[in-house]
Amino acid sequence: MLCLVQLWHSGETLSVTNNLTFKAILTTKGRKTGKEHSVWAKAVTYNNMIYFSRRNPNSDWLKNAIVNPRVKVKFDGKEFSGNARLVKNEELARKISSIKYTKKNRQEEPRIVLEVEISSV
Repeated sequence: MLCLVQLWHSGETLSVTNNLTFKAILTTKGRKTGKEHSVWAKAVTYNNMIYFSRRNPNSDWLKNAIVNPRVKVKFDGKEFSGNARLVKNEELARKISSIKYTKKNRQEEPRIVLEVEISSV
């Protein structure tokens, strides 16, 4: 198993391994129901953050995270909570796509990127 996140000082500091692509379970709180909603999604690590992206804004998990930014991310047998926010920096969004995809045409597609700053649960 990959060690994507290292905990230092009893969980006070999290260090995320950069430039990895992996599958994770992203759990959001429903914007209408308030119930938890979980999906498998391809994620990217970069600059101590975890990123998820979409080509269009029409996904429940993305809409939920925008309305209720407190999310959970589960991978590598561990679960973390975090705060999500949209990436507005186009250069950063392109960097995430270049890590996430190996094919140039996929890397160049415009994407909506969600950044998650994680903390231990």
